[in-house]
Amino acid sequence: MKLSAEQRDAMLAAAMLVRSQAHAPYSRFRVGAAVLSSSGRVFLGCNVENLSYGLSCCAERNAIAAAVAGGMQPGGLAAVVVVGDTPEPISPCGACRQVIAEFAAADCSITGANLAGQTRSWTIDGLLPDRFKAEL
Repeated sequence: MKLSAEQRDAMLAAAMLVRSQAHAPYSRFRVGAAVLSSSGRVFLGCNVENLSYGLSCCAERNAIAAAVAGGMQPGGLAAVVVVGDTPEPISPCGACRQVIAEFAAADCSITGANLAGQTRSWTIDGLLPDRFKAEL
């Protein structure tokens, strides 16, 4: 769904705030995410690193996991906003793109931002055109 400027700004502020909770002692790269479910609820996530780096989890996937725990079903993800300290607006990694695709509504918008407030938006087809698909 296309976010209004007010919705985007509120989600951006929430993602910026939750970014401060990230556990990133190894990379020092903190990321925050806010996801909007089709029910209108916003869920937050931050990246959580682990010494065994493969066990780390990205902000976007943590926010989606919180939304699923809150009752969101596949197809119920209306929007994603992710914030990181990057020169250009951050974009989700490949693993996050696939997880977003699993839960995204057909018109889900994905917005990346940096700390300077620059943003860029995509559709899931734009970010991951040849994703894995399954009929559930």
